[in-house]
Amino acid sequence: TRAEVASINVVVDGIHGDNVNNSNNNSIITTRTNIDGTSHKERCQEKSKNGTFQLSQQPQLQVQQQQQQQHQQKSLDMRLSKSTPVPKKVHPPAPSTPVCSDPASMKPSSTPVLSNVASLSDEEVAQLVLKGKMKDHELEKRLGPHRAVPVRRIVVDQRLASLGKPGVLDNLPSAPSLDYSRVYGANCEIVVGYVPLPVGMVGPMTLNGETVYFPMATTEGCLVASTQRGAKAITQGGGASAIVVRDGITRAPCVRMRSAMEAASLKLWCEAPENFLLLKSAFESTTSFGKLQSCQPTVAGRNVYLRLVCFSGDAMGMNMVSKGSLAVIDLLQKQFPSLQLIALSGNMCTDKKAAATNWLEGRGKSVVVEAVIPASIVRSTLKTTVDAIVETNLHKNLIGSAMAGALGGFNAHASNIVTAVFLATGQDPAQNVESSNCITLLEKTEEGDLWVSCTMPSLEVGTVGGGTSLPAQ
Repeated sequence: TRAEVASINVVVDGIHGDNVNNSNNNSIITTRTNIDGTSHKERCQEKSKNGTFQLSQQPQLQVQQQQQQQHQQKSLDMRLSKSTPVPKKVHPPAPSTPVCSDPASMKPSSTPVLSNVASLSDEEVAQLVLKGKMKDHELEKRLGPHRAVPVRRIVVDQRLASLGKPGVLDNLPSAPSLDYSRVYGANCEIVVGYVPLPVGMVGPMTLNGETVYFPMATTEGCLVASTQRGAKAITQGGGASAIVVRDGITRAPCVRMRSAMEAASLKLWCEAPENFLLLKSAFESTTSFGKLQSCQPTVAGRNVYLRLVCFSGDAMGMNMVSKGSLAVIDLLQKQFPSLQLIALSGNMCTDKKAAATNWLEGRGKSVVVEAVIPASIVRSTLKTTVDAIVETNLHKNLIGSAMAGALGGFNAHASNIVTAVFLATGQDPAQNVESSNCITLLEKTEEGDLWVSCTMPSLEVGTVGGGTSLPAQ
């Protein structure tokens, strides 16, 4: 504070350099502001011999020195108290862990059943949770998915208020548009509401001779507008053509053998055509739709990573391929008793991480799209020229991305569009990592028009399951 600074800056002889009132040649009046805000006036006599100042009363100097020391100590104490972190209130761990969204994993509750819970008020039920007499994640079972949400909001509001953060959920909607009976056991746990996102509609766009419209959920201004401009230019040029060249979701269990030689033997066994048929039979015994296409084993010392590729039909297929992978492991353990399963997903799948294996081998749908846009449309709709946009793509999307060491990022902003479409259509937005792998190529045709293509080797989408079960998506 200003008072602290003033008290520290008072010199021993009583002169405060910033507060000097030179009323005459022989005397100086100084005002010193104490830390408690009081003021003192001290008259000093000039000593002509050595040019220093001296208090007219020696006892006053001693008092002043004592006050100065006290003020300096108080200032130091205050600075130390500011630098010492104030203990924060910390809540204990949750008394229990919610089960996975998979309904098959929902075990009966171990908490004593309170038969009259449904007859209590929301506030009374919330108090049961806060006092540990009822588990948070059991609200849906006891009250139903729709009533559980407002009760849980009361619980969360009180917990956050105890941390000095009241009203955090006030602007988070919870009713009435979301059907929580669809969410429960499928999409989310410990639900307190939903986040509304603006959804824009792009189209019409001509694709494979058909008119299509597609939604984009985003908070990034101009994203939908720029995408609409591209869709317009494509349609004005006659439309785009697209084809799926490869279709297979992957899971790569990591297994460990007793030795590297055993690991190599496992690899060779899996690669034998007759043995692959055994793996295929075991895998497909777990699903009515999934088809095991290949098993690609990779050895790293005693570890073997079995990259299983599964055709999953209209589903994105992660649950499907995971269940099938467990059946494959069961079969292999009979053939190789020393085989130890380390992880069902050994990260060579590769799911939700940038990886060369997805870029080269593909994952999900591998798609190629192309279109030709006349030069006149490039000028009128895209506001540029064919030469300029081709050159920009070369130096930005190809050379620039290469210099950055990009992996699958040889494009302008595929990730923007993929994520917005994923959010609007119930896809897994975290899979944007590999789904936005894209290389955009532009060339000038002999006629002077713009040829453009996008190759996307790992687009992970589904029209059934997951978030697609929610009506809005």
